[in-house]
Amino acid sequence: MEVEISGHAHEKIKMLREHGVTISEKQLVETVLHPDKILEAWEGRSIAQSNLDESHILRVVYIKQKDKIRIITAYPARRDRY
Repeated sequence: MEVEISGHAHEKIKMLREHGVTISEKQLVETVLHPDKILEAWEGRSIAQSNLDESHILRVVYIKQKDKIRIITAYPARRDRY
């Protein structure tokens, strides 16, 4: 299935990098395609989660359309929070 990364998600990767957190486009795609956990969110969106390190996870917000997955945004979070 095709995976499209939104402009907002690209900007988020850039912003995180400026703050010392490196997340790649490949990590976003892998998280959506092979998540550790999936949660239903608002307005048809889903959140895929994968491990970043011992204390952090990567959360990727996406929407599944007919023939593709569109990644809306992504962010790291503390594992104990989710």
